[in-house]
Amino acid sequence: MNWIEVNGTALRYEVSGEGACPLVLVHEMGGTLESWDRVMPALLPGRRVLRHDWRGAGQSEKLAAPVTFQTMAGDIAALLDAVGITGRVALAGCAVGAGIALTFAGLYPARAAAVVAMAPATGMAAERRAGMLERVAQTEALGMAAVVEESFAASYPPEVRHDAAAYREFRARWLANDPRSYANIYRMLIHAELADVLAAIACPVLALAGTLDRLRPPAVVAPIAAAIPGARFMPVESGHFMAVQTPDVVAAAINGFLRPLEREAI
Repeated sequence: MNWIEVNGTALRYEVSGEGACPLVLVHEMGGTLESWDRVMPALLPGRRVLRHDWRGAGQSEKLAAPVTFQTMAGDIAALLDAVGITGRVALAGCAVGAGIALTFAGLYPARAAAVVAMAPATGMAAERRAGMLERVAQTEALGMAAVVEESFAASYPPEVRHDAAAYREFRARWLANDPRSYANIYRMLIHAELADVLAAIACPVLALAGTLDRLRPPAVVAPIAAAIPGARFMPVESGHFMAVQTPDVVAAAINGFLRPLEREAI
């Protein structure tokens, strides 16, 4: 692992593999770059893979105030420059990470070759904002343990807890989040307005929706896919944290979507 200061923040990152097809992996809210560990072996052949802890997540610099999806996308652009990846890249992201990946594609069209957006989170309905801000304040005041059961009931339901060791590890890593940073990232999601960004995306997009995801089920993801020009929508049997819960399903979806595009580009 490495750390670097870019775009006004310090990020932990890792570059793995070799090949002509760079891929950026963007983890979910509450996750870290380790969220992709079980998917990585299937993604590496022929690819150079960049993954990082967002600002405010994992071992990257913590957040004292809310940020924006645009800032998070700018972090990726700056990190790509810093590690010498100058061409177009594919991106795969989960939940808020998918929202960040889509924002990158909308803001940097010359640099985005394709996006796989898993359970994409790009904003919140106005009627839900007040209630979610109360939950954010609870997280900030009482810590991650105060909200873990409610959160995981929807995002990591029993149907996808078939790998007990993976569940225990993910839960412990999630609980280790800095509550203030997590709260500020949640505020970013609550207040996001990304309709114009999504409409500007010009690269191929695959939107995945977990049929076992109670937080962002297919009925929530389908309208997001419809707002992106030419995007494909595909339900899969998974939950919210797809890369952790069903790594084989995620790897097959990413490879199946990206390999034909990569062959055309080489």
